[in-house]
Amino acid sequence: MSKEVIRPSQFARVSVVQVDDLELTQDQINQLKAIYNESTSKFKEEQLITGKVVSVNPTDGVVLDINYKSHGFIPKYEFTPHELKGIKAGDELDVLISSLENAEGAVVLSYEKAKAQKAWERINKLFEAEEPVEGIVLNTVKGGLNVDIGVPAFLPGSQVDLQRVVDFQSFVGKPVTAHILKINRKRGNVIISRRKFLSERRSEARRRVMGDLEENQVIKGVVKNITNYGVFVDVCGVDGLLHITDMTWGRISHPSELVNIGDEITVKVISIDRENSKISLGMKQLAENPWTVLTEGISEGSKVKGKVSSITDYGMFVEIQQGVEGLVHISEVSWTDRVNDLNKLYKVGDIVEAVVVGLDKDNRRMSLSVKQLEEDPWKKVSNLHKVGDKIKGTVTNVTEFGVFIQVLPGVDGLAHVSDLSWTEHIDHPNRLYKKGDAVEAVILSIDPEHKKVSLGIKQLEQDPWEVIENEYPQGKLVEGEVMDISGTSATVKLPHAIKAFVKASDIGTEKLEDILKVGEKREFRVVNRNKEDRKVILSINLDAPVKAAAPKKAKAVSEEAPKKESPKTKSGWQLELEKLSQNK
Repeated sequence: MSKEVIRPSQFARVSVVQVDDLELTQDQINQLKAIYNESTSKFKEEQLITGKVVSVNPTDGVVLDINYKSHGFIPKYEFTPHELKGIKAGDELDVLISSLENAEGAVVLSYEKAKAQKAWERINKLFEAEEPVEGIVLNTVKGGLNVDIGVPAFLPGSQVDLQRVVDFQSFVGKPVTAHILKINRKRGNVIISRRKFLSERRSEARRRVMGDLEENQVIKGVVKNITNYGVFVDVCGVDGLLHITDMTWGRISHPSELVNIGDEITVKVISIDRENSKISLGMKQLAENPWTVLTEGISEGSKVKGKVSSITDYGMFVEIQQGVEGLVHISEVSWTDRVNDLNKLYKVGDIVEAVVVGLDKDNRRMSLSVKQLEEDPWKKVSNLHKVGDKIKGTVTNVTEFGVFIQVLPGVDGLAHVSDLSWTEHIDHPNRLYKKGDAVEAVILSIDPEHKKVSLGIKQLEQDPWEVIENEYPQGKLVEGEVMDISGTSATVKLPHAIKAFVKASDIGTEKLEDILKVGEKREFRVVNRNKEDRKVILSINLDAPVKAAAPKKAKAVSEEAPKKESPKTKSGWQLELEKLSQNK
């Protein structure tokens, strides 16, 4: 009898029966046992194997043929709904043997564990090869993101992007590529870095682009970031700087006036620093420099018209032609008015006329002046008037130190309080003048450089003190009016509005009110007068001797000498008589 060999494939397809029920020889039984032991010895728990799907039950799970003594079963919960829906009979699945035989004698398989084990093996290989891994962001966690790369991985917030990220939620559900920084399989921890992956990719792209780019090359890029000093443009994955001064031939206050983030713009490569991996870009270089093709006739001294493009604290910029602007400094707006706020006189868009007072094409600078459209009124004053001229004008302002009088439209002169009267002591000019009064004055000085004209009103008349020696010789009897009595002296008004003084010592008493009355008119004798000090001393004693005027040096010495007190019982004129008697 020949021996029939029973193959494992046949064993797998037969139903289980008791050996004793079969009419087999001992050799056939031994052969069957050997085949059984051989087929079962290949399987062990925690082993990763491949099986074929026998059936799929959406309620319970998946039955798998693994060429074992019985089929294996995978519970439904080990699949995602999407995975379970895509599995059909005949498909092959990688599974892990959780148990070769449970209480019911069935083989228990795990699709989830097999997937995790394969993932760990793949992650280890990528980590050792320093290659990036791909995954899906599941959710945000404290300090970063939870990413599915086959196993849960942690992506720290500082490693999400090259720039600081504010909204982590925007990454949820999106695929990411990152480098593996650390693995701890025992704890099931994986830390990844997207920042490292992006940095390496950018470095690689930068090296590639830096090798391909050439100066003066015209390329397209996307505005990535905007700062006060310029714009960062993404050029083939590499950032180039478009400085604000290279954006336009004209003048702008901020780059956002011309571009927005996300705009695609055309730029020109100005310079490449391959050693430091820096690219400088330009927009204005795509057009001809308007300063080199200025309209013929624009030069220093020429008149131009333009539109006010911007107003600052120090002046206003006027666009003369496309890309060419000139500055009207605030000091060049008016010859006479003190302008503090240009916004009160002009607004952006106004058309103004000006004179070119400075032009530097190389440095693209033009200085303009509005006031120089008219003649400098201060020079006009010098041409029309000279010192000593009499003028008529209107009071424009009154201050405690003097009166301002219009000499010419836009030009005011100052009559100082000391030049209002030869004889009167004026506490405040508003006692005599008010704004709008028509007055006459004499020009005392003209200073066009410092824009000053000095005027005098008292100079319209002769200085009465010039004739004091002739009009009021010592000893002369004059008539005067008592204006004021104060302390130890009285003020007397003489002809020509000259003020004189009577001293209490002259009458031997301190009570002048007993002798003189305010408003009283009477005769006095001139006992002394001093042109330099503008003082006239009178006496009520008409027979009083005249005091000779001492020489200037003698006076200075006498002032330095100690003063002797006069007896209180004797008056000043009595002492004078005694001195004259002694001299005789």
